[in-house]
Amino acid sequence: MRNFDQFTITQAVLERVANAPDPRIRAISEALVRHLHDFIREVRPTQAEWEAGIKFLTDTGHMCTGTRQEFILLSDTLGVSMLVDAITHDHQTAVTESTVLGPFYVETPPEAPCGTDISGTLAGEPMYVSGTVATADGTPLADAIVDVWHSDEDGYYDVQHAGADLVARARFRTDAQGRFHFWSIRPAAYPIPHDGPVGKMLEAQGRHPWRPAHVHFMIDAPGHEKLVTHVFVAGDTYLDSDAVFGVKDSLIRTFDPHPPGTAPDGREMDRPWCALAYDFRLNPVSEKASRAA
Repeated sequence: MRNFDQFTITQAVLERVANAPDPRIRAISEALVRHLHDFIREVRPTQAEWEAGIKFLTDTGHMCTGTRQEFILLSDTLGVSMLVDAITHDHQTAVTESTVLGPFYVETPPEAPCGTDISGTLAGEPMYVSGTVATADGTPLADAIVDVWHSDEDGYYDVQHAGADLVARARFRTDAQGRFHFWSIRPAAYPIPHDGPVGKMLEAQGRHPWRPAHVHFMIDAPGHEKLVTHVFVAGDTYLDSDAVFGVKDSLIRTFDPHPPGTAPDGREMDRPWCALAYDFRLNPVSEKASRAA
């Protein structure tokens, strides 16, 4: 088979990938070829434009480091991460909604007892966070793992500072009643890293790089689906234009302001502070997920 033109080459490639022994790889490859070829026929790129596209992907790869994942940023800002999330969790009902992981999660963060102040030496308004983890019907889940992380008051994460300690992130475990609590500082809205290829793409598309202020949560309990979500600050300027399309109404909460005084855990506060409370509900592991595991 030879002498292909713009109309015959697609079928030729499909016939080649049809030999893939794994049915899932075969299905994915066939869909990729069909949609990619249709995309090229629709936009009809010049050779220079195609080379620019290849360079964009190359530069995206070069921008990735141990603490920065430019391809996740690309997926997030094109809405693909949230699309995958929506497809994965289209069965959710009365449980906490999920959203994107984001590029700044750290595997196995430092574990701390409930009540710990995880802000380290960061300056900012003190923030008391409390919550519960339970099943969909409200049964408390003891010893659930609760990973948290968030930005500082200037909108930066610890991993964005060279050589900095891990702060404003930790791993907690719920008590027998499914409860957890900790102290930190109030996070701020921030721009996603836009000094690389994704930033140039956003500028070319006439878009801003900002995310509304939020606290990340990743919650895991045996027999239940892992929850990856945020809780957003009510009233934030960027709730309706989040650069990564991650905001959901059910995940917005008021970070209640409090004057100096006694906090819920007995801590005496000599300056104003804020409080975030959120109760999380987890889905049981589905039969499909169990088979995949």
